[in-house]
Amino acid sequence: MSSNASPSRTPSGISATEMMNRMYRRQRHIYDLTRRYYLLGRDGLIDDLKPARGDGVLEIGCGTGRNLIRAARQYPDAQFYGIDVSTEMLTTAIREIEAAGLSSRISVAHADAASLDLSVQFGRRSFERVFFSYTLSMVPPWRFALENAVTRVAPGGELHIVDFGRMEALPRIFRAALLRWLAAFDVTPRDGLETHLSAYARTINASVTFRHRFRGYAQQAILRVSQQAR
Repeated sequence: MSSNASPSRTPSGISATEMMNRMYRRQRHIYDLTRRYYLLGRDGLIDDLKPARGDGVLEIGCGTGRNLIRAARQYPDAQFYGIDVSTEMLTTAIREIEAAGLSSRISVAHADAASLDLSVQFGRRSFERVFFSYTLSMVPPWRFALENAVTRVAPGGELHIVDFGRMEALPRIFRAALLRWLAAFDVTPRDGLETHLSAYARTINASVTFRHRFRGYAQQAILRVSQQAR
Protein backbone atom coordinates (compact mmCIF):
# COMPACT_ATOMS: atom_id res chain seq x y z
CA MET A 1 0.00 0.00 0.00
CA SER A 2 1.42 3.35 -1.01
CA SER A 3 1.05 6.48 1.12
CA ASN A 4 1.96 9.19 -1.38
CA ALA A 5 -1.40 10.95 -1.18
CA SER A 6 -1.94 14.55 -0.15
CA PRO A 7 -5.32 14.40 1.57
CA SER A 8 -7.57 17.44 1.46
CA ARG A 9 -8.59 19.38 4.55
CA THR A 10 -12.10 19.35 5.97
CA PRO A 11 -13.99 22.50 7.06
CA SER A 12 -12.96 21.73 10.65
CA GLY A 13 -9.29 21.87 9.66
CA ILE A 14 -8.41 18.22 10.16
CA SER A 15 -7.36 16.10 7.20
CA ALA A 16 -9.88 13.96 5.37
CA THR A 17 -7.81 10.93 6.37
CA GLU A 18 -8.04 11.75 10.06
CA MET A 19 -11.77 12.42 9.86
CA MET A 20 -12.49 9.15 8.03
CA ASN A 21 -10.23 7.19 10.35
CA ARG A 22 -12.13 8.51 13.35
CA MET A 23 -15.40 7.47 11.75
CA TYR A 24 -14.34 4.00 10.63
CA ARG A 25 -11.80 2.94 13.24
CA ARG A 26 -14.43 0.73 14.88
CA GLN A 27 -17.13 0.68 12.18
CA ARG A 28 -14.86 -1.05 9.67
CA HIS A 29 -15.20 -4.30 11.62
CA ILE A 30 -18.96 -4.44 11.01
CA TYR A 31 -19.20 -2.21 7.93
CA ASP A 32 -20.06 -4.85 5.34
CA LEU A 33 -22.53 -6.60 7.61
CA THR A 34 -24.53 -3.42 8.24
CA ARG A 35 -24.23 -1.64 4.87
CA ARG A 36 -25.66 -4.50 2.83
CA TYR A 37 -29.15 -3.40 3.87
CA TYR A 38 -29.03 0.17 2.60
CA LEU A 39 -26.24 0.63 0.06
CA LEU A 40 -28.59 -0.48 -2.68
CA GLY A 41 -27.46 -0.94 -6.27
CA ARG A 42 -23.81 -1.81 -5.66
CA ASP A 43 -24.07 -5.23 -7.25
CA GLY A 44 -25.98 -3.80 -10.19
CA LEU A 45 -23.10 -1.39 -10.79
CA ILE A 46 -20.65 -4.30 -10.77
CA ASP A 47 -22.84 -6.20 -13.24
CA ASP A 48 -22.70 -3.19 -15.58
CA LEU A 49 -18.89 -2.87 -15.55
CA LYS A 50 -18.22 -5.67 -18.04
CA PRO A 51 -14.49 -5.00 -18.48
CA ALA A 52 -12.69 -6.72 -21.34
CA ARG A 53 -9.74 -9.06 -20.91
CA GLY A 54 -6.76 -7.13 -19.58
CA ASP A 55 -8.74 -4.02 -18.65
CA GLY A 56 -7.92 -2.02 -15.54
CA VAL A 57 -10.79 -1.21 -13.16
CA LEU A 58 -10.41 1.49 -10.49
CA GLU A 59 -12.71 2.00 -7.50
CA ILE A 60 -12.50 5.43 -5.87
CA GLY A 61 -13.33 5.01 -2.20
CA CYS A 62 -12.86 1.24 -1.99
CA GLY A 63 -13.48 0.99 1.76
CA THR A 64 -13.18 -2.59 2.99
CA GLY A 65 -12.55 -3.96 -0.51
CA ARG A 66 -15.96 -5.62 -0.69
CA ASN A 67 -16.79 -4.35 -4.19
CA LEU A 68 -13.33 -5.04 -5.57
CA ILE A 69 -13.38 -8.62 -4.35
CA ARG A 70 -16.82 -9.27 -5.79
CA ALA A 71 -15.88 -7.66 -9.11
CA ALA A 72 -12.56 -9.54 -9.34
CA ARG A 73 -14.38 -12.83 -8.87
CA GLN A 74 -16.98 -11.88 -11.48
CA TYR A 75 -14.39 -10.71 -14.04
CA PRO A 76 -11.33 -12.97 -13.70
CA ASP A 77 -9.56 -11.55 -16.76
CA ALA A 78 -9.40 -7.93 -15.54
CA GLN A 79 -7.06 -6.20 -13.10
CA PHE A 80 -8.50 -4.22 -10.18
CA TYR A 81 -7.32 -1.19 -8.24
CA GLY A 82 -8.76 0.74 -5.32
CA ILE A 83 -8.00 3.90 -3.40
CA ASP A 84 -9.34 5.20 -0.11
CA VAL A 85 -8.55 8.21 2.05
CA SER A 86 -8.99 6.15 5.25
CA THR A 87 -5.96 4.10 6.23
CA GLU A 88 -8.17 2.24 8.72
CA MET A 89 -10.43 1.05 5.92
CA LEU A 90 -7.43 0.09 3.79
CA THR A 91 -6.11 -2.08 6.61
CA THR A 92 -9.33 -4.07 6.45
CA ALA A 93 -9.31 -4.10 2.64
CA ILE A 94 -5.79 -5.52 2.48
CA ARG A 95 -6.71 -8.23 4.98
CA GLU A 96 -9.88 -9.19 3.10
CA ILE A 97 -8.18 -9.20 -0.29
CA GLU A 98 -5.43 -11.46 1.02
CA ALA A 99 -7.98 -13.78 2.64
CA ALA A 100 -9.81 -14.02 -0.69
CA GLY A 101 -6.57 -15.00 -2.44
CA LEU A 102 -6.80 -12.03 -4.81
CA SER A 103 -3.69 -10.03 -3.91
CA SER A 104 -2.21 -10.66 -7.35
CA ARG A 105 -5.24 -9.09 -9.07
CA ILE A 106 -6.31 -6.34 -6.66
CA SER A 107 -4.04 -3.48 -5.62
CA VAL A 108 -5.09 -0.78 -3.15
CA ALA A 109 -3.44 2.47 -2.12
CA HIS A 110 -3.94 5.48 0.14
CA ALA A 111 -5.10 8.42 -1.96
CA ASP A 112 -7.63 11.25 -1.93
CA ALA A 113 -10.44 11.39 -4.49
CA ALA A 114 -9.73 15.10 -4.85
CA SER A 115 -6.08 14.58 -5.89
CA LEU A 116 -5.83 11.60 -8.20
CA ASP A 117 -2.34 11.06 -9.59
CA LEU A 118 -1.99 7.31 -9.49
CA SER A 119 1.05 6.79 -11.69
CA VAL A 120 3.21 6.26 -8.60
CA GLN A 121 0.78 4.04 -6.70
CA PHE A 122 -0.27 1.79 -9.56
CA GLY A 123 2.12 2.51 -12.42
CA ARG A 124 -0.69 3.72 -14.69
CA ARG A 125 -2.60 6.95 -15.18
CA SER A 126 -5.79 5.69 -16.82
CA PHE A 127 -8.23 2.82 -16.46
CA GLU A 128 -10.86 1.32 -18.74
CA ARG A 129 -13.41 1.40 -15.94
CA VAL A 130 -13.58 3.79 -12.98
CA PHE A 131 -16.35 3.70 -10.40
CA PHE A 132 -17.75 5.40 -7.32
CA SER A 133 -19.99 3.36 -5.03
CA TYR A 134 -21.64 5.56 -2.38
CA THR A 135 -18.54 7.73 -2.27
CA LEU A 136 -19.48 11.10 -3.76
CA SER A 137 -22.03 11.69 -0.98
CA MET A 138 -19.10 11.69 1.47
CA VAL A 139 -16.64 13.82 -0.50
CA PRO A 140 -17.18 17.57 0.17
CA PRO A 141 -15.58 18.73 -3.13
CA TRP A 142 -17.64 16.11 -5.00
CA ARG A 143 -17.82 17.99 -8.31
CA PHE A 144 -14.04 18.32 -8.40
CA ALA A 145 -13.59 14.65 -7.45
CA LEU A 146 -16.03 13.62 -10.17
CA GLU A 147 -14.33 15.62 -12.91
CA ASN A 148 -10.93 14.47 -11.69
CA ALA A 149 -12.08 10.85 -11.95
CA VAL A 150 -13.16 11.35 -15.55
CA THR A 151 -9.58 12.33 -16.42
CA ARG A 152 -8.52 8.85 -15.27
CA VAL A 153 -10.88 7.08 -17.68
CA ALA A 154 -9.09 5.74 -20.74
CA PRO A 155 -10.41 6.72 -24.20
CA GLY A 156 -13.39 4.50 -24.93
CA GLY A 157 -13.75 3.69 -21.22
CA GLU A 158 -16.53 4.27 -18.73
CA LEU A 159 -17.17 5.95 -15.38
CA HIS A 160 -19.84 4.27 -13.23
CA ILE A 161 -21.60 5.81 -10.23
CA VAL A 162 -24.15 4.63 -7.68
CA ASP A 163 -25.11 6.75 -4.69
CA PHE A 164 -28.01 8.05 -2.65
CA GLY A 165 -30.64 9.81 -4.73
CA ARG A 166 -33.23 12.48 -4.06
CA MET A 167 -35.62 9.90 -2.56
CA GLU A 168 -38.48 11.92 -4.04
CA ALA A 169 -40.89 8.97 -4.23
CA LEU A 170 -40.34 7.79 -0.65
CA PRO A 171 -42.84 8.66 2.12
CA ARG A 172 -42.07 12.17 3.41
CA ILE A 173 -41.58 11.15 7.05
CA PHE A 174 -39.30 8.25 6.11
CA ARG A 175 -37.28 10.46 3.77
CA ALA A 176 -36.80 13.14 6.44
CA ALA A 177 -35.71 10.58 9.04
CA LEU A 178 -33.31 8.93 6.60
CA LEU A 179 -31.68 12.23 5.64
CA ARG A 180 -31.17 13.11 9.32
CA TRP A 181 -29.59 9.72 9.94
CA LEU A 182 -27.27 10.06 6.93
CA ALA A 183 -26.23 13.55 8.04
CA ALA A 184 -25.05 12.06 11.34
CA PHE A 185 -22.44 10.18 9.28
CA ASP A 186 -21.51 13.23 7.17
CA VAL A 187 -23.38 11.80 4.18
CA THR A 188 -25.10 14.28 1.84
CA PRO A 189 -27.01 12.98 -1.21
CA ARG A 190 -25.85 14.88 -4.30
CA ASP A 191 -29.09 16.23 -5.72
CA GLY A 192 -27.20 18.01 -8.48
CA LEU A 193 -25.35 14.95 -9.74
CA GLU A 194 -27.40 14.31 -12.87
CA THR A 195 -27.38 17.96 -13.95
CA HIS A 196 -23.67 18.44 -13.30
CA LEU A 197 -22.58 15.15 -14.86
CA SER A 198 -24.68 15.73 -17.98
CA ALA A 199 -23.34 19.26 -18.43
CA TYR A 200 -19.75 18.18 -17.90
CA ALA A 201 -20.12 15.26 -20.31
CA ARG A 202 -21.10 17.66 -23.10
CA THR A 203 -17.83 19.56 -22.64
CA ILE A 204 -15.76 16.43 -23.27
CA ASN A 205 -17.93 14.80 -25.95
CA ALA A 206 -18.99 11.98 -23.61
CA SER A 207 -22.40 10.33 -23.30
CA VAL A 208 -24.32 9.71 -20.08
CA THR A 209 -26.95 7.18 -19.05
CA PHE A 210 -28.75 8.05 -15.81
CA ARG A 211 -31.26 6.02 -13.79
CA HIS A 212 -33.23 6.71 -10.63
CA ARG A 213 -33.77 3.45 -8.76
CA PHE A 214 -35.74 2.15 -5.80
CA ARG A 215 -38.25 5.02 -5.85
CA GLY A 216 -35.45 7.53 -6.00
CA TYR A 217 -33.52 6.03 -3.10
CA ALA A 218 -30.50 5.55 -5.36
CA GLN A 219 -29.18 7.20 -8.50
CA GLN A 220 -26.99 5.36 -10.97
CA ALA A 221 -24.99 6.76 -13.87
CA ILE A 222 -22.66 5.61 -16.61
CA LEU A 223 -20.50 8.12 -18.46
CA ARG A 224 -18.91 6.78 -21.64
CA VAL A 225 -15.77 8.55 -22.85
CA SER A 226 -15.21 8.91 -26.58
CA GLN A 227 -12.34 7.05 -28.24
CA GLN A 228 -11.13 10.44 -29.49
CA ALA A 229 -11.45 12.17 -26.11
CA ARG A 230 -7.72 12.40 -25.53
